Amino acid sequence: MINAKLPKIWYGGDYNPDQWDKSIWPEDMRMFKLAGIDVATLNVFAWALNQPDEETYSFDWLDEMMDLLYKEGKYVCLATSTAAHPAWMATRYPDVLRVDFEGRKHKFGQRHNSCPNSPTYRKYSKLMAAKLAERYKDHPALVVWHVSNEYGGECYCDNCAEGFRYWLQQRYGTLEKLNQVWNTNFWGHTFYAWEEIVPPNALSEAFSHRGTTFQGISLDYARFNSDGMLDNYIAEYNEIKKHTPDIPITTNLMGTYKPLDYFKWAKHLDVISWDSYPRIDTPVGQTAMVHDLMRGLKDGQPFMLMEQTPSQQNWAPYNALKRPGVMRLWSYQAVARGADTVMFFQLRRSVGACEKYHGAVIEHVGHEHTRVFRECAQLGEELGQLSDQLLDAVVPSRAAIVFDWENWWAVEYSSGPSASLQYVDEVYKYYQALYNLNIQTDMVGVEADLSKYDVVIAPLLYMTKPGYADKVKQFVEQGGTYLTTFFSGIVNENDIVTLGGYPGELRPLLGIWAEEIDALMPGQTNRIVMNEQLGNLRVDGAYTCELLCDLIHTEGAEVIATYGDEFYKGMPVVTKNVYGHGQAWYVASSPDPSFLSGLLESICADKNITPTLKTPEGVEATRREKDGVSYLFLLNYTAQDQIVDLGSIKYMELLAGSSCSGSICIESNGVRILKG
Repeated sequence: MINAKLPKIWYGGDYNPDQWDKSIWPEDMRMFKLAGIDVATLNVFAWALNQPDEETYSFDWLDEMMDLLYKEGKYVCLATSTAAHPAWMATRYPDVLRVDFEGRKHKFGQRHNSCPNSPTYRKYSKLMAAKLAERYKDHPALVVWHVSNEYGGECYCDNCAEGFRYWLQQRYGTLEKLNQVWNTNFWGHTFYAWEEIVPPNALSEAFSHRGTTFQGISLDYARFNSDGMLDNYIAEYNEIKKHTPDIPITTNLMGTYKPLDYFKWAKHLDVISWDSYPRIDTPVGQTAMVHDLMRGLKDGQPFMLMEQTPSQQNWAPYNALKRPGVMRLWSYQAVARGADTVMFFQLRRSVGACEKYHGAVIEHVGHEHTRVFRECAQLGEELGQLSDQLLDAVVPSRAAIVFDWENWWAVEYSSGPSASLQYVDEVYKYYQALYNLNIQTDMVGVEADLSKYDVVIAPLLYMTKPGYADKVKQFVEQGGTYLTTFFSGIVNENDIVTLGGYPGELRPLLGIWAEEIDALMPGQTNRIVMNEQLGNLRVDGAYTCELLCDLIHTEGAEVIATYGDEFYKGMPVVTKNVYGHGQAWYVASSPDPSFLSGLLESICADKNITPTLKTPEGVEATRREKDGVSYLFLLNYTAQDQIVDLGSIKYMELLAGSSCSGSICIESNGVRILKG
């Protein structure tokens, strides 16, 4: 569990008492009790309040609030307040101000506004973390540390340029090596001194956030930017650990946030936490995928849902209310997929600035007689009822999908073959097919141990990192099933093409050679024609594919399906290669959902991977396990009640406290948690 001081699913969220007069605090405590709130996140953006100048530190308000929460039986997730530097710092030390992609030096304002390579920011953020850790190291309310908040953004200032050059020297050692891996003979870019290298922004190599003339340079700057922010986090982490070695430390991640390599960050987080903000039209499978990705960052360890809104967001173009029951439903989706906390932003709505219309447990009206509060109180009561039963329960999966940030950057920095190529979208297509089949799936990085899986899928794995091809070959040789897709195995970690034919190092494993890659126009499709029946897939050529079409030749692989149109009609589009005791599949285009569903169902069935439970469309079935006990979550995302057949197994319904089996009804936006 996250901290044994509170052995239950934590319930709470961001609380900003520093924005309110103290006369409000007792009323907040009363309402927290009514809602079942037991953890409050404090001090997220209070740096300016805590440190009014270089020498002065003042924590009186925080002392008082920490004591009050503990007196009321509540615990604290204590943030370091370093997500926004004070105005005095920006005025006196302009090196903390970022330079943006267009080369403009920013003024003080907004948040996440500090240059990650600013000596001033690094000095004072470390000092703040140390001051807080020393002051509150023995406070009984403290259960977890929260460093900064939602790290993100980029900077291209002179400090970053200097830092980038140093980072490159550490990575490559010599300019000769750097020129080689960047292929700088192209366009006369050979560097003869480290000082000649500048950050790749709109003033140099890049012509958009995605477009760049030198992919290797931009790819390394993305790595450098992620590493620089991670260094900031680690600096605070180390200061805190000096004083509280046994209190877990985290920072809140943002799901599929492109600029930061979360698999690399995860090594330095004691527990993963993330902020989940799907829109009303976000597919529920997409949210499920990100929960699974957050769980996968630390090899299946349960995570914290650090933020979600009780109802309304404020930052989208159109901010719809969560319909009745949806907040509860989405909260349980997180728990079903590994969350051991349910927390909100925010506990009380702020009165001014850009987040005043962001939802909260306590609305502007200030009392408990609101729909949102009633729903929050119901969920708080239920989570208290579940107690510690689900803590540390794992989500068992025999299938995995590979996700890699550096590969993502490389795919979308590519100057071809299609502007429509979106890495996360292609990954989600495969995840969605498994999600709709109720087949539990882990999201893993390229460093993951594959031996515990039977099926591993790596969509659009354009970049083959050192040792990865050998790892996959070993997995397949020993009986595993591996599937990858078009535009995979093309380049190495420096975005240099692997010569000798696509898909590079994966070519012997897959038993194919991709000679050319055709880019289809938006709306244009080709057809997939099955050579023979495979599972539920038909042989009438009714399936389509889009985006890219690899023109492949077999080198030992069996042809499962061919293209139905264009000059490459009859060429393979899906192949299977026997390699050792396993199979390696290649899908040479981006298929329609019906084809993917049938293909993955057949591949999983071949390895005896079956659905958690067969359910009506729109009903999710997920399982967590602990100490030999299984917990089945059934979540109905439809507007109608749904009937689910449990078969002959008898379950205990945890929330209702009654037994059930056979056919049960799940109401619209309803949840059942079944122990059995």
